[in-house]
Amino acid sequence: MHHRTAEFREIFSRTLADLKAFIGTKNDVLVLACSGSGAMEAAVSNLTSPGDKVVVLSAGKFGERWRDLAKAFGCQVELLTAPYGETLDLRDVQSKIAGARVLYMQATETSTGARHDVKGVASLLKGTDTLLVVDAITGLGTTDFDVDGWGIDILIGGSQKAVMIPPGLAYLSVSERAWQRMEEAKQPRYYFDLRKERKSQVKGESAFTPAVALVCGLAAALDYIRRAGNGNLADGRDALIHNAETSAAMVRAGAKALGLNLFAPTCPAAAVTAVLPPAGIDSSVIVKEFRERFAMVVANGQGEMKGKLFRIAHLGYYDYLDAIGVIGALEHVLQKVAPSHSFEIGAGVRAVQETFAEQFAEAVRV
Repeated sequence: MHHRTAEFREIFSRTLADLKAFIGTKNDVLVLACSGSGAMEAAVSNLTSPGDKVVVLSAGKFGERWRDLAKAFGCQVELLTAPYGETLDLRDVQSKIAGARVLYMQATETSTGARHDVKGVASLLKGTDTLLVVDAITGLGTTDFDVDGWGIDILIGGSQKAVMIPPGLAYLSVSERAWQRMEEAKQPRYYFDLRKERKSQVKGESAFTPAVALVCGLAAALDYIRRAGNGNLADGRDALIHNAETSAAMVRAGAKALGLNLFAPTCPAAAVTAVLPPAGIDSSVIVKEFRERFAMVVANGQGEMKGKLFRIAHLGYYDYLDAIGVIGALEHVLQKVAPSHSFEIGAGVRAVQETFAEQFAEAVRV
């Protein structure tokens, strides 16, 4: 399908409208042919000028990406950090925001399995000139957001996460405040000039060659989510979020029943669970055994956390049987790579079943 045709324009326009419903916003939504990191760069280059003070909240590898992007564009970075596996204290955030042009944060820190308090941070910025930009690449479809009500100026998503298609697309909602700021911003931008994309996408086109097949895949994925909501896309999104929350609860319960500790126990995400291996065991051997014995993909820790934790994702097309499968496999993996680690075989699977039954009963009561 050629991208400068009525056929593609219809698909692209429909997809943009559906993304508004999926994100839950009346703001403009744009689609870019890039990974989520491209949209993150756009959120820096379009909103700042060299020397601007920006606040970055960082508690993992992707918070550090905001830091590095802001520094690359010559911003004065006010960095607020929390230890890996933890979240930020809102009182500390409050102390940093005076005079900041933008605050950058994650919804879910995928490298650690931690979830941050987007609503709480947004409330601190109400009535200020500080824009709020949220990397929700793994947050969308796993966590509730009130984009317009909370005042999130840019919210970023990625195609390979909860919408379940291959990587290569980023999408982002952009508030009117953000559009106004772009007219003042002095950073260089060309491919990632969001004003250029807005001008094209309102006509059902992209400023540059789009990833046609991925856009068609995104349209199909959003139709799938709509069907999960009995024809209502927002209801389908809510069902997707509930499924992620339930799946996360099952995986956490299963891991703990096997005597394993969670890496982010006080602020766990619904997109991914980070689990500490038994004492003395390199998590790399757990990841390898999953892959070689069960053809299952679980992720190692990133950067300095490599070998120290493993991560189980449970977003998008993931359900009860997947949780049973991954925890059941984990029992066998632990028997093989950590024979001295004591647990009862079947305890993890039983915990998954009990958690599912509890969640199901709660849903029926609601």
